[in-house]
Amino acid sequence: MPGPPRDRVKGRLLRLYGALLGRFGHQRWWPGRTPYEVAVGAVLTQHTAWVNAARAIEALRSRRLLTPARVAALQVSELARVIRPAGTHRVKARRLKALTRWLLERLGERFDLMRTAPLGPLRRSLLEIPGLGPETADAILLYAVGRPVFVADAYARRVLARHRLIGPAAGYEEARAWLEAHLPSDPGLFNEFHALLVAVGKSHCRTLPHCHDCPLRPDLRGRAPAR
Repeated sequence: MPGPPRDRVKGRLLRLYGALLGRFGHQRWWPGRTPYEVAVGAVLTQHTAWVNAARAIEALRSRRLLTPARVAALQVSELARVIRPAGTHRVKARRLKALTRWLLERLGERFDLMRTAPLGPLRRSLLEIPGLGPETADAILLYAVGRPVFVADAYARRVLARHRLIGPAAGYEEARAWLEAHLPSDPGLFNEFHALLVAVGKSHCRTLPHCHDCPLRPDLRGRAPAR
């Protein structure tokens, strides 16, 4: 009796993953000493380079402020001054305060509860926090607490669209659901694959693609990359 039909897309995605891992190696994302620090970083890196977010995190750490209770005790204006290196510091201060309030009210700082709570309702609750879009919420879920949610950011969507795996107009939620449907539900795989897609997006799959010597070029044999 024949088994279930083979998921050819899954095989292709895993080959892309293997090629990226072979070229770039393990990325060891997301830097952070505690789950809360990772969550803070996910907010601070919105619309800025990670180096700027890291400077803001170091400013918080040097003042011993990287706990929910201490951030909650700050005025928005005080927090904004500390995180100024991350850019749009007043906006991000309000978002950090809202996230921190949610953590304290819903979880009492216990990130372990986020590891076991039903994923769907948990994600919807995070998305209700002002200023937390799906990419930031999913980065918190994946990188801070190890939930199997794929961060389908602009780099990932660009690579997948150029390889004709998703449509060029696919939005964040469509791409996330598609990836989660075709990959093993493994947070470690999601973590590494997302980081590797960012790596190839920065080095080769730019706005103007640099396909020469791209580790994913063999996947395009017989296919012209979508532009």
